[in-house]
Amino acid sequence: MRTTVTIADPLLQEARARALQSGRTLGELIEDALREAFARAASGGERTAIDLPVSGGGGTLPGVDLTSNAALADYLDGVDGPHRR
Repeated sequence: MRTTVTIADPLLQEARARALQSGRTLGELIEDALREAFARAASGGERTAIDLPVSGGGGTLPGVDLTSNAALADYLDGVDGPHRR
């Protein structure tokens, strides 16, 4: 089927280049991209649960202030004292 769509110039240029690199027509590339997008959207609602390891400790380490991004960055960087810029 033939149709007309509006595609931003940079996106169209990239699509044409990728089609050429892969030995496909622009139409084939667009069809494949649409199929992938539709398949991803159809399966997007189902997620697999992942068990993450959890330590048995109780809270943060001494000296770690989770209310201060700067203090946390200092701790992670191994710097003593207030955050310096």
